[in-house]
Amino acid sequence: MKILITGAKGFVGKNLIAQLNNIKTGKAKNYNLSSDLDIVEYDIDTPFEVLDNACKDCDFIFHLAGVNRPKDEKEFMEGNFGFTSTLLDLLKKYNNYCPIMLSSSIQAALDNPYGKSKRAGEELIREHFQPSTLNPQPSTFIYRFPNIFGKWCRPNYNSAVATFCNNIANDLPIQVNDRNTELNLVYIDDVVDSLINLLLKHETLAVSNLPLASEDNSQSQQPKQFQEVHPIHKVTLGEIVDLLSTFNTQPSTLLMPEIPNDSFAKKLYSTYLSYLPKEKVSFPLKMNIDNRGSFTELLKTEKCGQFSVNISKPGITKGQHWHNSKWEFFIVVSGHALIQERKIGTDEIIEFKVSGEKIEAVHMLPGYTHNIINLSETEDLVTVMWANESFDPNKPDTFFETV
Repeated sequence: MKILITGAKGFVGKNLIAQLNNIKTGKAKNYNLSSDLDIVEYDIDTPFEVLDNACKDCDFIFHLAGVNRPKDEKEFMEGNFGFTSTLLDLLKKYNNYCPIMLSSSIQAALDNPYGKSKRAGEELIREHFQPSTLNPQPSTFIYRFPNIFGKWCRPNYNSAVATFCNNIANDLPIQVNDRNTELNLVYIDDVVDSLINLLLKHETLAVSNLPLASEDNSQSQQPKQFQEVHPIHKVTLGEIVDLLSTFNTQPSTLLMPEIPNDSFAKKLYSTYLSYLPKEKVSFPLKMNIDNRGSFTELLKTEKCGQFSVNISKPGITKGQHWHNSKWEFFIVVSGHALIQERKIGTDEIIEFKVSGEKIEAVHMLPGYTHNIINLSETEDLVTVMWANESFDPNKPDTFFETV
């Protein structure tokens, strides 16, 4: 399949091309799409011949090119209407009526220069796809995108999310005029998945039955005219800033906020991380060091406990305590150890010999005093530990007693 992508160097274009290349090279196996892809990239600095040649025989077009922040308002029409007209003229020259995906905007419903130019581009696409002898089964997919966020989005341009992520990650000031302002947001990976799914469609849209975009179109009509990306996240500026502030302090608090699958928080965290400067990609952890070795907290979660790493010097025994309700996993990743557990009030001891050569998790049972002994005389013992709750110094639930 030969795919032409205009606006290839833009935010959506870069993300779409990256995933199409993953499919082409067999790295992305979650799409039921052939890897036999010929991807033609076109942008403002690409020779015109590339566009002309691609229009001869391309099988699908992602028309992402557009202008949204020009120096002169007339560039709106030149970029959003004029280039679309050029593209369609080339396709007509070669009698190529392949499907086209058009990147439009929710502002196409507004009466401003940008909105008018996007609406004019939509109308051109629809007119191009009116049924004819050459074009018996027209196929166009128009997206009126809301705000899109995700990696590689240009900050301080036209995305509040990108600007906030960049500035907070780089300790730069941000300005929020109204914390209650609500945004409709879609995530770039969801956008890319939606676009790639167009390549999988077996049916086509009956464009001839769709009304032209106009100011009289009601919201109830729009789902019949425009493709949509889901989920749409409705989030206030205040909620975005609060989440980003939490992400920014994570290296010092070690607290990982709750980020459920497919949640806005999860997607925003991934976006935020993509703007980190080099000096913040790595951050130090507090090692509690004594003559026995060290103990370091790695990560705390709001509802799922905390992770730590323990290093014991040769021959050292650590632990010798028990908990009422807290439970833990001990996972030796390097060295050899003996783990002992004894139920409080009894003499019976259960033992586990563990090593980094065969990694396994051992429960530290509530009501059992427990320890871990480094069996080596020369090597350190490294143990990853998980506890079901973060340590609370005011209620440690930890009581000394030898096994």
